Amino acid sequence: MQDYYSTLTGWMIPISRAMQANGIDAAKALKECDISLDALSDQESSIAAEKFAHLLEYCNKRLDRHDFSVLVAEQFHPGMFHALGYAMMSSNTLYDALERIAHYKRVVSNTCKLLNHERHEHLVFEMNIFTYESTNRPVLSQEVVETFLATIIRFARELVTLDFAPVKVCFAYPTPRYDVAYLKDFFNCAVEFDSNQTAIIFDLKQTKEKLMCGNPLITHSHEKMLDEFMARVDKNDLTHVIKNKIFELLPLGAPSQTEIAEFLGMSLRNLQRKLSDQGTSYKEILESTRKKLAMNYITQKHLSLSEIGYLVGFSSVGNFNRAFKRWTNQTPGDYRQGRKA
Repeated sequence: MQDYYSTLTGWMIPISRAMQANGIDAAKALKECDISLDALSDQESSIAAEKFAHLLEYCNKRLDRHDFSVLVAEQFHPGMFHALGYAMMSSNTLYDALERIAHYKRVVSNTCKLLNHERHEHLVFEMNIFTYESTNRPVLSQEVVETFLATIIRFARELVTLDFAPVKVCFAYPTPRYDVAYLKDFFNCAVEFDSNQTAIIFDLKQTKEKLMCGNPLITHSHEKMLDEFMARVDKNDLTHVIKNKIFELLPLGAPSQTEIAEFLGMSLRNLQRKLSDQGTSYKEILESTRKKLAMNYITQKHLSLSEIGYLVGFSSVGNFNRAFKRWTNQTPGDYRQGRKA
């Protein structure tokens, strides 16, 4: 089961840069940690989470310090998250970017579940880390979690401002016996160990401020790549396979459930049963896919409302208007006008 839990080799971009910047022989380090040199060239492959943790531990020992996690974060590059990194970089708000990484988290790793939830005036970006069944030990080491959360903050600083700081960072790990001042210095906020959660606490209002780099067209193109990538990574996840096919067929009209079943080579009843097992239905997938596309297209001024309706598979403007009002309680025209204002 240790090889089952893995993380994207895109992490090797900032890790190799951090090793180089700090005089660590990357080739020797990878060999010591039983990581193939091919991991540096194939950004769609993955490495076992255990090996990733071993590499961070190795680098800390080589430096005789504990802060290699933040050294990696300082070398942030959007390519480390595959197309997800670029989709996040073109998000309209930090809130949207955090929602995107939670939704497409499987692209990066299968070691945890990411959740965003609002709590009063805060947004809580939480990591629910999986554990090994035999030992109940967390799949991710503290060093790996530090690296990930520090990278999220480094990414936020690229989007918002270089001096951006969260409200608090929480770790469900025991308080280390060594000095953790490097974490407080990096996050520039309170850092709490022995917490009941592993999370970053953000100021909710700040996460919803519009960003200069927002570009829905770029975001949409990368999300399509992400859906295709996830369909390749996990062909058993029908939801993403179906979304990918809906994206392709929508301009020709909304595909029927029967058409999708035929494409997948299964009976209609079998498709319905499998989706039910995943807690969803074809109608829900089609509806969410159309809504997501429509909300992206509506911000693109060069597209008329009738064109948007066509692109998301509606045969008439009236049908599109009714669906959009169901999603937002506004007509497409009113929504677009409100955004202009």
